[in-house]
Amino acid sequence: MPENKKKVLVADDDEGILDVMDVMLESAGYSVTTMIRGEAVLAIKEDLPDLILLDIWMAGIDGREICKHLKNQSLTKYIPIILISANSDTEEIAKQAGADDFICKPFDMDNFLQKVAKYSKNARPDMRYNALNKN
Repeated sequence: MPENKKKVLVADDDEGILDVMDVMLESAGYSVTTMIRGEAVLAIKEDLPDLILLDIWMAGIDGREICKHLKNQSLTKYIPIILISANSDTEEIAKQAGADDFICKPFDMDNFLQKVAKYSKNARPDMRYNALNKN
């Protein structure tokens, strides 16, 4: 994998949605990791993504709690997070959770890819790598 490929982590408990996002993002040139369980996102410590896409409503720990947790950790607080949901209050929920943005389901493919490009471009790898080296 070329090192300049942006890494996107997608977490959703709907495998169909994961598959669609995986295909769209891979086709657009991103390196994609998918996770069906929110708890798995909390375990990331190495090979951190440039962007995280989180479904708000997942079984177990949901996207709001994951977002809050990641934004409070020195290792992950600079990673942009976009919350995704079919909920009509997605924008307000995203703000309360500390997310960088939100996407409503069903989503428009162009808008989805524009937001992914915007936030993966603005990722702060300098801070991420510094945090990794401070053990």
